[in-house]
Formats: sequence, C-alpha cells, structure tokens
Amino acid sequence: MTSVDLDTDIARRLAGLYRELHSDPELSLQEHNTAARVAAAIAASGCEVTTGVGGTGVVGVLRNGPGPVVMLRADMDALPVAEDTGLPYASTKQVTDVSGRSVPVAHACGHDMHTACLVGAVEMLSRTRDDWSGTVLGVFQPAEELACGAQAMVDDGLFERFPKPAIVLGQHVGPLPAGMFGHGQGPIMAGADSVQVTLFGRGGHGSRPEDTVDPVVMAAATVMRLQGIVAREVAATEQAVVTVGRLQAGTKDNIIPETAELGINMRTYNPAVRDQVRAAIERVVTAEARASNAPQDPRFDWNVSAPILVSDPASTAKTVATFERHFGAERLMPLPPLSASEDVGVFGATLGVPTVFWFWGGVDTKVFWDAFGEGRLPPANHSPQFAPVLEPTLRAGVEALTVAALSWLGSPLA
Repeated sequence: MTSVDLDTDIARRLAGLYRELHSDPELSLQEHNTAARVAAAIAASGCEVTTGVGGTGVVGVLRNGPGPVVMLRADMDALPVAEDTGLPYASTKQVTDVSGRSVPVAHACGHDMHTACLVGAVEMLSRTRDDWSGTVLGVFQPAEELACGAQAMVDDGLFERFPKPAIVLGQHVGPLPAGMFGHGQGPIMAGADSVQVTLFGRGGHGSRPEDTVDPVVMAAATVMRLQGIVAREVAATEQAVVTVGRLQAGTKDNIIPETAELGINMRTYNPAVRDQVRAAIERVVTAEARASNAPQDPRFDWNVSAPILVSDPASTAKTVATFERHFGAERLMPLPPLSASEDVGVFGATLGVPTVFWFWGGVDTKVFWDAFGEGRLPPANHSPQFAPVLEPTLRAGVEALTVAALSWLGSPLA
C-alpha cells in the first residue's frame, strides 16, 4: 500500500506537532491547548470539526461517499509526572490540579504520540480518497487516565450527534522496539476499578488507646486481610490484582485519629471475577471494621472504572492480516493480556460493535535489545524517563491507523 507512505512534508509537520504536544502537556479534562491544536490540524485536512465533546474532546468527520463508518480513536491527556528524559522538547510545566495542588505534568504515557498519529492518519485518508468510500470518524478523547473520558463523550451524544461507526480502531505506544507491532485477541487489557474507603474510628490521646477505636490499626489489619482475596478466593485459572496504593490517617504521632482512608485498585479480565473481587473487597473491609468495634460501617466511593478491553477476535485477525501484508510478518508479535487498563472499550460496548486495539513500539531498537541483553527492560509508560523515539515510531503509528482504516472502509465508487 504505497499510497499510505508519508512524504517528507507530512512527516515534518507531524513531528513539529508532536514536539509541541510533548512540551505542552495537559492533565485530564484540562486539554484545551491540545484540543485547539488538533482541531486546527484536522480542519486543514477537510474534516468537519466539533470541539468540546465530553468536555475537551474533539471529533472530526471525513465523509467520502456511501460506505461503512470507521472510528479511529486517540487519547490526549498527560500525567502528573516530572519528566526526566533529557529531551530538548521535554516538559517543564507545573500546573494546579483539581484538588488545588501544584503538580508537574508530562506525557509519560505516550498520548501525545497517539494524538499526532491520528492527526496524520486523518490527513493520509483525506489525501487518498480515491482508494476508499465511506466515512472516517476521528475521535480525540480526553481523560483516559481518569478512565472517564470515553464515557463522557458517549454521554455528550457522541453516537447521536455523529455517524455511528461499524468498528472502533485504536492503538497504544509502549516499550517495544520502534516499528514493531504487538497484538492479541479477546481480553487484552484488564478491567480496572478503584474505590476510596473511609474507615471510622473514635479518636483520642495516644497514651490512652483503650478509650478509642483506632482506625490506623483497623486500616493496617484491613490491608493485610485484603491480600487474601486473590490468593484464596480467585481460582488459579483466573487472573486478578488487588492493590492498596494509598493509606492515609492522622496528623500527629500522639493523636489517634477519627478516620483512616484507603485507596484500593483492582484489575480483572472476567466480568464474573470482577464482581466477585469487588464484593470481596467490600466484605473484607466491612468485616474488619466491625471486628474493630467501629462506630459505623465504612464508606465506599467506587470512583474509577474502566471495562475489560476486548479486541474482537475475528476483526483483530482481519486487521492483523492487513498489517502483515503492509509491514511484513517480521514486524508483528503476539502479546499476552496486559494488566494495565484502557477505557477505549466503552465506545464499542456502547454500540455493540467490534473494537480492535493493538500496541506498537516506541523504543530505539538498539536501546531495547541492549537493555534486554542485560536482563532489564527500558523505561515503560508512566515512568519519568518514558518518551517514544520520534522515528520510526511516528511513521509506523500513522501508517498502522491508515491501513487499518482502509481495510474496513468500502471500495471506491466507480
């Protein structure tokens, strides 16, 4: 498919866009500058552009006669991480988050690369209109890191206001050799759920614990007991993770506080296991509180939820076959399910249409294999040192989205 090869002019402009996005990252639901850059870029490709979808989301519609509607999706948000890549275009931004704290911001997950690649794919599809017929729906999603951006766009009428796709295509850059593609079928990324728990005690002086109900001890016992859920309640044939990533209580060493807080995250690959683990977390936390004679039951705030990401087997096989023809089998590798999570599955699940999702490499080939030979892996997503090498990562990502879309769009009109 030589028609999807990037010429020098497009590659140069996309590289410039990528550097701008990388040096000016924005937190979830704050992607205003990013959205403005995206809107301007895809408007120049002939898209009908709508901004402000689901908050800061951008939707581009590229119509080219009758035929299927194919959705291409990229996420745009960055992370509260201090970048440590040493790149000349590294982020040095410090912003105020929703809680009022001053935090650093960096594109430590590669969403800037995702965005630039989708902008490039829209331009390539616009330039190759003679090769296809149908409609391309380019969706630039906010707030993936909070696992709420996809649902926010759906709730804002994404599939009522714009053409309904027959398939959803997406990709994620990661710590594979640059230019390589990883793929899997069925559940390929875990469902993620997070709950914020408040444990209630009765405060008092640290010298008289007998007059109190100590929520710190209650929290400590709860953390240890939670570790038994996966080890003793989830079947060995299934997979699950339960992590307590936050435990906060008290203000001074000689004061027993009134409350303690836990932040608990779970990952599962099976809806039944997901329900089982969620119920077990609430059961264990409540039981430990009652065993500690807490004055009231704990409060649960399930505030983050991303569905299990299923890459439809038949649709994935068709797309991967297209990749093999275009890139060659030597650039493809099967991957096991990943314990990280993504909310892209919300789109396909809402409409009941297939989702195809794949991964592609962003690590310099020599750096990757040198690290591998030393028994270690290069910096991965969410690390302060993570940043994809610009090429061939950018070119590969643009081509992958473009050839994947062409494999699902209709034949050109006679």
